[in-house]
Formats: sequence, structure tokens, C-alpha cells
Amino acid sequence: MALLQLFEGELEKIRLQKLLFMFSKRQETSVYDFVPYKYGCFSFSAIADMMAMVKHGFLSETETKFTIALKDDYLKMVKAADYKLLFDIKKQYGTMSTDALMKHTYINFPYWATKSVRAEELLSVVEFEKVKRSIPDSDKTILFTIGYEGISLEEYLNRLLLNDIKVLVDVRNNPLSMKYGFSKSQLVKYCGNLGITYVHFPEVGIQSEQRQELNSQADYDSLFSAYRSDNLVKSIPTQQEILRLLQQHKRIALTCFEADICQCHRTHLAEAIKALPGFEYHVKHI
Repeated sequence: MALLQLFEGELEKIRLQKLLFMFSKRQETSVYDFVPYKYGCFSFSAIADMMAMVKHGFLSETETKFTIALKDDYLKMVKAADYKLLFDIKKQYGTMSTDALMKHTYINFPYWATKSVRAEELLSVVEFEKVKRSIPDSDKTILFTIGYEGISLEEYLNRLLLNDIKVLVDVRNNPLSMKYGFSKSQLVKYCGNLGITYVHFPEVGIQSEQRQELNSQADYDSLFSAYRSDNLVKSIPTQQEILRLLQQHKRIALTCFEADICQCHRTHLAEAIKALPGFEYHVKHI
């Protein structure tokens, strides 16, 4: 809101994303993370916050712009360090057009231009080659695992992109989350937007009622012992299907909630898949 206030209360959506990106890059601890998207750096979380503000009357929206609807002095509400950064951003980039800002971010942050539909148009041949070299690409077959605990949606998606993951395999029994971006319908949408296929195998998950009273590593170890002797024995066809996906797509990731692989069943599922006939690949936790 303070950034919009600095720009006479209104900004084009693409320009706002670029300015917010440059602001976040200068913060000691950034409020928003960004992914490479069709017009460059983009924050799904920032858009979700802005849409909530539209809903509650703080902002108004057109197809191309956001405008402050509820007038207030938002600059007085930000921390001193952020206040200075905001004015620095206005001074350095305030006169740049949307295209100029896009080009600036593409040149200086080429990874975030790797999915842009306009990068080749806006950049020189040499500049565009730098963007192409920033596209993660690997032929090595790896079974990854990833948890989303403690990280933003964008940081999570960047880990998938930077590791060139083609298929995200959700192994939660119940693919719902109170955390923004991580319920099944949201992951289908956001992964799809970035060219990552999402699949869900609830049968290899652990039911919520089994995850109660996990107060120590010993509690987790007991839960996973039961998981290995019961669920993993019964779900071999699904494990074989996951192995087939790995062999077909080369780079897939099992996903669940926990950051600590010692407290997540995906570790034991990965080990079970690793033990299947025909598995000759690496397992990597990211």
C-alpha cells in the first residue's frame, strides 16, 4: 500500500510486480518471494494479498491496474528501513515504463526471465542467451523429496524449478493445508502455470488420526515402523507407478509437509521405491 501511495495511488499490475520485486531484493528479510513467470518475476502470494485487500475495500482493481481505494497515510506505517527503501525504489525506477522495468529485471536477474513470453522481444541476442543459460536443465534421473514446512509457496516452487523437476507427486493422505498455496487445488494451478505436472496418491499417505501425539522422535519412529510394515506392504502397485513416472520423466519429487525428513513418511516411501526392482537412480531430499 505504501508503494502504491508513492506512485499516486495506482500502478499497472506488471509494473507493480517488478517494483515489489526490486524492493524485496533490497530488504534484509524480504516479505515476498518470486518465481519466474510469463512476464518475469511474479509473486502469487503478493497477488493473493492484494486480492484480499480488494475484497475488503482497501484496493480497487481493473484488468491491468491496482488502485488505492481506502485513503490513508501508509508510508507512516512502515518501518524506517523500508521507508527509505521505498523512496530509493521510486527515485531509481519511478520514471521507467513497464517494458523498461521488465527489461531491467530480465538483464539483472535472468533466472526470473526464464519463463517470460517477452524476453526474446525485449532483450538483445546476447542478453537473451544469458536468460537461456539460466534455465535449469538436467538429464540425470533423480527421485527428489520436498517438504513445504517453513517456506513460502514461491520458495517451494523455485526449489522444484531449480532442480528441473517435471512431476510433483503429492503423497499426503489429505491434501489440504491451512498454509496458502499448498492445498491440492492450489498446487495443481500453480505447478501447472510453471509447467510442472501434479499427481496425487493418497493411498501412500498417513491418515491424520495416526499423526496425533507425536511429541518426540521416538513417537515418529514408532509411527513409521507401523507405516513400513502395513501401508508400504499394501501399496506396492502405487510405488511401482511412481517408479514408472520417474523412469518416464526422469526428475520427480515426492512432497509432504514436514521440513525434517526424519519426521516425514516420504523418506520411508522413497526408500521403499528405491528397493523396487529396476530402480538404479539417486534419491535427493531438497
